[in-house]
Amino acid sequence: MKHVLPNIPRPSLFHMFGEGRSLFELSAFGITLPFLKRAPNGDGHPVLVIPGFLASDLSTKPIRSFLKRKGYQSYGWELGRNLGTHIVGGEQVLSDKLINRVIELSVIHNAKVSIVGWSLGGILARELARIIPDCVRQVITLGSPFNGTQGSSLAVAGLFEMINGNVSKTNPEIVQHMHTPPPVPNSALYSKSDGVVHWQSCINQNIEDHHLAENIQVRGSHSGLGHNPQAVWIIANRLAQNESNWRPYNNQSFQDVTTGQKLEQLSQGV
Repeated sequence: MKHVLPNIPRPSLFHMFGEGRSLFELSAFGITLPFLKRAPNGDGHPVLVIPGFLASDLSTKPIRSFLKRKGYQSYGWELGRNLGTHIVGGEQVLSDKLINRVIELSVIHNAKVSIVGWSLGGILARELARIIPDCVRQVITLGSPFNGTQGSSLAVAGLFEMINGNVSKTNPEIVQHMHTPPPVPNSALYSKSDGVVHWQSCINQNIEDHHLAENIQVRGSHSGLGHNPQAVWIIANRLAQNESNWRPYNNQSFQDVTTGQKLEQLSQGV
C-alpha cells in the first residue's frame, strides 16, 4: 500500500529570519566545551559526518573535532561541496563514490560506521544504511527533510531543483521510499524553530511501527544544528551506546543534570 505523507507546510518567515542564531550557537559550542567534555566517551569506532546542501567538510569540522576528542575515528566525507549530485537515481540511488567511502572506512577499521548527516547529508546517510546496512552501525540525522521537499523553503528547494532537476518526478520511487526508516538504529534530530525545513519533514512517521527509529527535539536553528551544544550532547550520547544494545534516547539523561540544563539554556540563547 502506498504511504501517504502528511501535508507539510513551508518553514515560517519568522523562523527563516532567525537562522542568524547559528553564529551564536557556534560561539556557544566553544563556550560549553568544558561541559560537553562530560558527555559519554566513545569506543573508537569510525564516524562519518556528511555536510548539508551547498556545504563542505569545513562546516562539520567542529563536530568532527569534538568526536575525535571523545575517542572516535571521525571523518569528513571528502567529496567536496554537497550539491545533491550524489543522488544518482535508478536502482542504486547513490553514487559509487559515496557508497565506496563508507565501505572503505568499514574495511579499514573492521567495524561498522556510524553516520551523522546534516540536512541533505542525513538523507544520504539514511540511503547509505538502506543500500549497505552491513557496513552501517547507526544513523543520526540533523534537520534532514526525508519526508519530501514540500517542507523546504522555496529558495532552497528551487536551488536544489535548478542543480539536480525535479528528483520527485525523475525518480519517484526514491522519494516514495525515503520516508521509511533504514534497517539500522536511526535518530532524527529536529527543531521546531528550523527556518530552512519544516520540522515535520524531518521526523520519522508512525514511529511506533519502527523499533529502531526515534525522533528527538532540540532547540535551535537549522544552520547551527551541527554545532548546537544540545545537539552535540545528544549525538555523543547516541554514538556511545553499545552496538548490540541500542535503546531510544532518554531525555532525562540530558535534562536532569546540571551540565545538560546549562547546555540547553545556552542552545536557546539564555
